[in-house]
Amino acid sequence: MIKNANILVIDDEESMRDSCLQTLSRKGYNVETAGNGIKGLEMLKEKSYDLVILDLKMPGLNGLEVLKIIKQDNPDIVVVVITGHATVESAVEAMKQGAYDFIPKPFTPESLRMIVQRALSTRELALENLLLRTELKLGLGQEVIIGSEDSMKSVEQLVRKVGPTDTTVLITGESGTGKEVIARAIHRCSSRNDKSFVAVDCSSLVESLFESELFGHVKGSFTGAVETKYGRFELANGGTLFFDEIGNVSLSIQSKLLRVLQEREIIKVGSSQVVKVDVRIIAATNKDLVQSVKDGTFREDLFYRLSVVPITIPPLRERKGDIPLLTKHFLEKYNKKRGKNIKGISDEAMHALVEYDWPGNVRELENAIERAVVLTEHETIEPADLLYYGLTIDPVSEIQGNSEDKVRRLVDMEKEHIIKALKQFNGHRGNTAESLGIDRKTLRLKMKAYGIE
Repeated sequence: MIKNANILVIDDEESMRDSCLQTLSRKGYNVETAGNGIKGLEMLKEKSYDLVILDLKMPGLNGLEVLKIIKQDNPDIVVVVITGHATVESAVEAMKQGAYDFIPKPFTPESLRMIVQRALSTRELALENLLLRTELKLGLGQEVIIGSEDSMKSVEQLVRKVGPTDTTVLITGESGTGKEVIARAIHRCSSRNDKSFVAVDCSSLVESLFESELFGHVKGSFTGAVETKYGRFELANGGTLFFDEIGNVSLSIQSKLLRVLQEREIIKVGSSQVVKVDVRIIAATNKDLVQSVKDGTFREDLFYRLSVVPITIPPLRERKGDIPLLTKHFLEKYNKKRGKNIKGISDEAMHALVEYDWPGNVRELENAIERAVVLTEHETIEPADLLYYGLTIDPVSEIQGNSEDKVRRLVDMEKEHIIKALKQFNGHRGNTAESLGIDRKTLRLKMKAYGIE
């Protein structure tokens, strides 16, 4: 049974809403109520629920109409209907529309608890079976999320839990930690895995064309619009849309994104026609969005809309126990890709890799191993093969030296490494940052900290 399940009760009778609230809250469920179908649908847009208890007979928008909309917009939500008329016809019709089961009035608290428990157990089993089928089909596991540290095991558990749902996820972490890898793993765990995964790099798109890229445009809508174009939302329809570095989006675009997330519809630039879209949203950022909200550069309502389930990926320097596993993975990957047969990595070279702080995180480590595979003339990667990265460390002096000397050498090593890379690319910061496996902002901050002109 899903622990701390979120349950929404939609019923026009206050006494019935209160009775369900009291009965289920005592069992540890998180219960909220709505007095009519319209209010209930609004709440479903604002929050993710595991179970809806829905009265079939309500004024205005009746229960069957609400049920139909719920199953269209949130097919993974389990719905139990309440009927005051225990007729076969009403129960059958509700089941046809996708209801899990029905419970006739009047009912006892125990019968309500039992049917809720069965419904939640069925939902949990369905999610587990979907995940198992997905793993068997796509091989989700160590090939996707590699790490033995507890922090990464927690990340993997979150991916497995949230993947089969349609919940919006916000992934945070430094550049190079593998946020897109996690996003793709979530997509592979979902029922949308046979549909498109479309990534949007918010840091690279030009502000003036951002709206066109997201929503598309019609021919002649602006200078250069020589043909009608599909936007990213339409391309991802039925699948997953991944916003990388969402913190770089301007306030004007944020307001448009918020509207799309609320309404699930877009309008192409230069058009007045509304286009319905069905996409799952996953966003990622290396910024502190909480601070951005305080600074007024990121909308608070959009932040809460995106961060229904937050996942934080720790930097590589905080999980150095994962470096050997990652190194082995990248060695196998680039042996195959480059047609090499490197047997492994020496203890001295591994010691150097583990001691380095990896400002570019996993991306930088991957670049280091790829280049070592290409350049080495040995059957194993030796410290000398890592010289280009400034990673060679005399293991004897490392062990004998005191901790203050060790920190100083690592800092000096990083500074010298950045200077060498800048020289190789004639001072071009974009190429230098790419070769180091970090973004330009990180490179700029490090150059400033080290006094590199």
